[in-house]
Amino acid sequence: MPVKDLKGRQIWQPRTGRESLFHWVLWLIGIAIFAVCWQRISESTTWFFVWDAPRIANDIWTRATPPRWEYISQLGKPIWDTLNIATLGTIIALILAIPVAFLAASNTTPSRYFVRPIALLIIVATRSINSLIWALLLIAIIGPGVFAGVIAIAIRSIGFCAKLLYEAIEEIDTTQVEAITATGATRWQVMVYGIMPQIMPALAGVAVFRWDINIRESTVLGLVGAGGIGLQLSSSLNVLAWPQVSLILLVILAAVVISEWVSAKVRGAII
Repeated sequence: MPVKDLKGRQIWQPRTGRESLFHWVLWLIGIAIFAVCWQRISESTTWFFVWDAPRIANDIWTRATPPRWEYISQLGKPIWDTLNIATLGTIIALILAIPVAFLAASNTTPSRYFVRPIALLIIVATRSINSLIWALLLIAIIGPGVFAGVIAIAIRSIGFCAKLLYEAIEEIDTTQVEAITATGATRWQVMVYGIMPQIMPALAGVAVFRWDINIRESTVLGLVGAGGIGLQLSSSLNVLAWPQVSLILLVILAAVVISEWVSAKVRGAII
């Protein structure tokens, strides 16, 4: 707002006095909240271990290097299981996410007041719980193993994929849908020939992007017994076999880098 200085010249001030006071009050409240949270954290922290962390980290680094390279022969199947968990989980999630997305989109849902809220609830519920928690629940239900990991990844991915897909459905060109509807096509035919071709690029992009994320998530599911290379990592950590741990971490890093490269190439080809 324009104000005048002591010489009567007009200057500009970004906020009024009341607005400036309000922002200062917000800053003071934020600082107070930070101080209280820091005090609580400090009370529950053993600072001796924090100050001793560099020495412990250096000791672990010394024990973990060089990696036990001969152990790599035992990591082929676990890393293959990890890739399978991510891939199968992504495929299952896409199969289930497509109908959920159509039910959640405002322009394709059969009912905006009953079906759409249920579909949105499914999207929120599956996205709000981490894959590790899903894996823990599924292990208690169906037992440990790769299958529990696949289902955990699939459930976790449904909400992510369905959310992006239903947003893509709501942004489609309606003229193409109206043209197909005018020919007397059924609701199913309109979806197949009028909507699906328009969202296929988005579907492909979501699939590749989610698969890339699932590679990362599936590497740690073995820590809770859901199979994959995380199970080897957990076993090595339990016996303090640090050279094996460092090798497993290198293999995980290589798998993630390769998956990132593949997904980038595929996304580039799609776009």
